[in-house]
Amino acid sequence: MSETTNLVTSLSELQLSDKRIELAIRAASDKKATNIVILDLREIASFTDYFILCTGRATRQVQAIADEIQDQLRNEKCRTSHIEGYQKAEWILMDYGDFVVHIFGQEAREFYNLERLWRDAKRTEIKDEQ
Repeated sequence: MSETTNLVTSLSELQLSDKRIELAIRAASDKKATNIVILDLREIASFTDYFILCTGRATRQVQAIADEIQDQLRNEKCRTSHIEGYQKAEWILMDYGDFVVHIFGQEAREFYNLERLWRDAKRTEIKDEQ
């Protein structure tokens, strides 16, 4: 299966049926996350429907992105079932069941390269807000 990539020119163009995912992406963007990608795993995995990947420039920013996502989703009565990696903040994983948010530092994003590991997933890239 080849990789399908869609480039969304802005967050306002997102056409997702799950508003929680859009809210998580907006929260990450508000905290200046870069390289935001949605991987649609519905056809290739059974443990979750989507991965949301994004990158922060520094440890504190990675944590701030995670905090903002958690706060915004909590306001909508959506709670994470599990968070890993918050203290080190090289790679924070936030499991919301139907979707999993991965917030990386730059080196960890390049090293683990989840886009390559899940290359059969439909991929949507979100243009960085300027």
